[in-house]
Amino acid sequence: MKFRILFILCCVMAFSCSKDTGFYTHEIQKIRYDGDIYAYLKSKPGVYDSLVKVIDRVGLQNIVADSTITLFAPTNESFRLAIENLNNIRRLSEQPIEYLGNVKYEQLDTMMSQYVIRGSYAGDSLANQDGAFIYDFRNGYRMHGKLIESFSSGYVEGGPSLIEFSDTKLSPFLKNWVSTTTASINIEANNGIVHVLSSEHVFGFNDFVKRFTLIPPPPNLFETVGGIFTTSHEHDGGPNAVEASKYVFDGNSQTKFLLGSFPNSLWLQVELDEPSVSNAYTLTSANDSPDRDPIDWRLEGSHDGESWTQLDARSSEEFTDRFLQRVFRFRNTVAYSHYRLTITRIKSGTMFQLADWSVNYEEQ
Repeated sequence: MKFRILFILCCVMAFSCSKDTGFYTHEIQKIRYDGDIYAYLKSKPGVYDSLVKVIDRVGLQNIVADSTITLFAPTNESFRLAIENLNNIRRLSEQPIEYLGNVKYEQLDTMMSQYVIRGSYAGDSLANQDGAFIYDFRNGYRMHGKLIESFSSGYVEGGPSLIEFSDTKLSPFLKNWVSTTTASINIEANNGIVHVLSSEHVFGFNDFVKRFTLIPPPPNLFETVGGIFTTSHEHDGGPNAVEASKYVFDGNSQTKFLLGSFPNSLWLQVELDEPSVSNAYTLTSANDSPDRDPIDWRLEGSHDGESWTQLDARSSEEFTDRFLQRVFRFRNTVAYSHYRLTITRIKSGTMFQLADWSVNYEEQ
């Protein structure tokens, strides 16, 4: 009997003396909605009215209702902030105010598509230490999601887990990404998952105002006239490499021309199909590494590709963002058959890159 009592006392003391850390991992909960994602949004008036309006305007209703997707859902507040920021800028320039119903369709479509991800991603599927790249349903644009685990002190299931949702800007460098977080996650509908974004998120990430205040460049002579394109140097992998020189002429900011070793001087040249007047040109920064940007260059025109006339020169220029297209204007009324951009200095380091170059004509 004594031994039995002693054994019971030892067990009680062992359990009572075990140390409680006080911290518990939050167990991720799922909310189930019996219907498709589009129907779920419509069932929440006062929360997703603006989102539904934009989905309808850009023609995503069928995808959101029928396809297997993950929707990172901006609330009404996200759209209000975006429109308010845009109209504050427009008022300063005495322009009429804009609404979701009349802003440019093309820009709205591209931005809305970023929130509609192909495939079903519950929070735990993004729990890898590095998160996961995920792709928008319509255009295949690369986004990123990462579950941020939550811990609580003193009680089980105490702190909500959230997802960090990022526009990668097609850059491998985290410093170039623009991120937001969710307010709630894992609303499970018949055709996928809804994660609700924080009300502090501004729809479009940091692109909304920029896209709708952008003044497009003058017509591109590479497209309106056509020509033959050459460069003084080529990518180490040759003219068909992934980042060969031909991509600096293609009018696509998502591609680029890369040189692993920048020479003292590098030129890009076009021989137009017919002599044409140019009074502007554009340069577009590439997706990453600002150190590779050109900062000094000159533009020249020629009738024969041998004798050149300087039309414009720039020094210590800067691209303040990735994929940034800058327009440079100059005085010229002469129709040249050849135009050449000679780059003489990059920001730093030894590597050079440029997404795009064009010569343009602006009606005076």
